[in-house]
Amino acid sequence: MAPQTSAVDSDNLFIPLVDFSLFLNGTPTERLTTAQSILKGFQSAGFVYLRNHPIPLSTVSSAFHTSASFFSRPLAEKERLGWTTPQANRGYVSHGREKTTTLTDASEVEKLRAQAPDLKESFEIGREGEEGLPNNWPRWDEAGEAFRDFMIAFHGECKALHVEVMRAIAVGMGLEEGYFDSYTNIGDNTLRLLHYPPASKEVFAKNKFQVRAGEHSDYGSITLLFQDDRGGLQVKSPNGTFVDATPIPGTVVVNAGDLLARWSNDTIKSTLHRVVEPPAPAQGDTHPARYSIAYFCNPNFKSHIEAIDGTFGEGKEKRYPGINSGDYLVQRLAATY
Repeated sequence: MAPQTSAVDSDNLFIPLVDFSLFLNGTPTERLTTAQSILKGFQSAGFVYLRNHPIPLSTVSSAFHTSASFFSRPLAEKERLGWTTPQANRGYVSHGREKTTTLTDASEVEKLRAQAPDLKESFEIGREGEEGLPNNWPRWDEAGEAFRDFMIAFHGECKALHVEVMRAIAVGMGLEEGYFDSYTNIGDNTLRLLHYPPASKEVFAKNKFQVRAGEHSDYGSITLLFQDDRGGLQVKSPNGTFVDATPIPGTVVVNAGDLLARWSNDTIKSTLHRVVEPPAPAQGDTHPARYSIAYFCNPNFKSHIEAIDGTFGEGKEKRYPGINSGDYLVQRLAATY
């Protein structure tokens, strides 16, 4: 039987399922073909699913267990670690504080937040050791120290995967494999642990605007998303409808962000997505908790991002002015919180 090649194929939305080991360890032909498949997925859907990626499944499982243990702490403990500023983008974000949206005007975001707050809490972890911007670790007990040690190591594994995916994009675009290496070597990325608490079906029935995370695109270069088996992630199709991006065990979902779209002069798509009411629970009237882990990858914050040569010219205009990566991300985060 031929291996499955699509993760989603519905309403003109095709998200490929790619064996990433063929890029990491394959022949030159396999590496090129795999890179081109990944690039095509980003160009057409903005999303790909990667299987046989280098992060061990046991490590991902431990990350989910460690995340769930953190969110089970008393609220007072979590609030001691509260998120402070867009520049830091670290710490605990309580239910309803963030509103994911496509809007950039803070007052408009606030109106939307009041209408339908996102039903989630999160914990943001930035690059460890960044001067003046420490992570907010629960260091007052042994479990907190173990949490810190595990998440620092997991952040590093995700960073390494970020580097390899960007190398695949470069190969797919016909660039030198290491084209993006100088933009990814510092690791100015954010590891976000997400908990969507149990929710009654009535919550969604009473408010047609209610979602677990609102319609939005991501801000950086790419996002690595690890899902549990609950479901609820949807991706907007070219026809304007939202299509289920069903969890596939052992895979990481990778989507392109706004900065990569700018970088590629919109030859790569940053596609809208959301987290909605999941499939109906098998028993009772309550949707169980959902957990996911997102690793938001960014060009180094000091990087200046300009459209890549070859993505414009010969009648195709350069669509965006150059921009500093860190400044752009702070602007977007300031509107969201």
